[in-house]
Amino acid sequence: MTLLAGAHVFDPETGETTRADVRLDGSRIAEVGPDLDGDQRVDCSGGLLIPGLIDCHVHVAFRRPESLPRSARILEAVPVLRRLLARGITTVRDAWGADAGFKHALREGWITGPELLVSLRQLGPTGGLGDPWDPAAGAVDNYGDPSLPDPLFDGPDAARAAVRRMVRADADWIKVGASGSMRAVRAGVDVRPTDDELAAVVGEARRCGRDVLAHAHSSAAVVSAARAGARSIEHGTFLDDDAVTALADAWYVPTLSPMSDTEFAGTHRRSLRLAVEAGVRIAAGSDLAPRPHVDLTTELRLLAAVLGDAAALKAATSEAARLLRLDDDRGRVEPGLRADLVLLDGTDLDVTDLPGRVRAVWHDGERVSALTSP
Repeated sequence: MTLLAGAHVFDPETGETTRADVRLDGSRIAEVGPDLDGDQRVDCSGGLLIPGLIDCHVHVAFRRPESLPRSARILEAVPVLRRLLARGITTVRDAWGADAGFKHALREGWITGPELLVSLRQLGPTGGLGDPWDPAAGAVDNYGDPSLPDPLFDGPDAARAAVRRMVRADADWIKVGASGSMRAVRAGVDVRPTDDELAAVVGEARRCGRDVLAHAHSSAAVVSAARAGARSIEHGTFLDDDAVTALADAWYVPTLSPMSDTEFAGTHRRSLRLAVEAGVRIAAGSDLAPRPHVDLTTELRLLAAVLGDAAALKAATSEAARLLRLDDDRGRVEPGLRADLVLLDGTDLDVTDLPGRVRAVWHDGERVSALTSP
């Protein structure tokens, strides 16, 4: 029994903090309340205990733009995962790039990092974002690997087969490109799946016990993906009233970070405000692909500028857990839930510099070693 004593405890559902002790029993939270006892006491006075952070959109193993052996993609992910956990990010959903071997390595303790949910690759039609093409060389599959199956489809039957390939390779989630890249959208050459293809992806995923996350920048792509039944819509840079209406039954993962220094930053923030005003559920995702890597702590700062600190933390804890269907296991500091916890210096909710505030991290009840390298 480990006792985390004297902290303020954050409740993401109410946005309030309460002075309390938290008793851990192995990997679970046993009790939350005043004046508790435990075998090992950890003084948390002057600190804030929050649930372990959940990043719903990462790319821990995206390949680098330069030509390197395939092993470089895998080996670079090792320090990335370690740093994420040391910053209090205890669960991540990978949205393209990591295969099921990463999950195995984490379970076996070969590497250290958050719990990982994988989607393997982004499904899409010929000519879409998942179909790289070089005019001189033709089709170039830089992710060609048995553990990362072919993601391309044309027609509903082929879309169902693509889902089955991902499930066979142990994907936890199915990702589909409902729009192309930002560049393609802006250039007016966006190749998108048909509504029938999207419906086939979502329907087959459900039949296989999986949910769908949909990459979508344009309003039309958001509407198509949401109406098809995608559980979460990623990016949503150009939302309008039709898009936020369609999002009534989905989660919006805005991933503000990659756009934050571009000409579209203001448009993206406006889309988020529009969604919030319409009551759309927001979950946090960093889109951790650009280098140098950003992570969820950057995304939270950007979210807080629109949502406020408490709502930004909710998007990365209880609401993220709800999106991932993990809310019966984590995302709040409550008895019976998994002991994924972060102790921050100070008792306020300010997310401006979360990495600078992290005093300790517990993942599955185990205290995480401090980060000793940048």
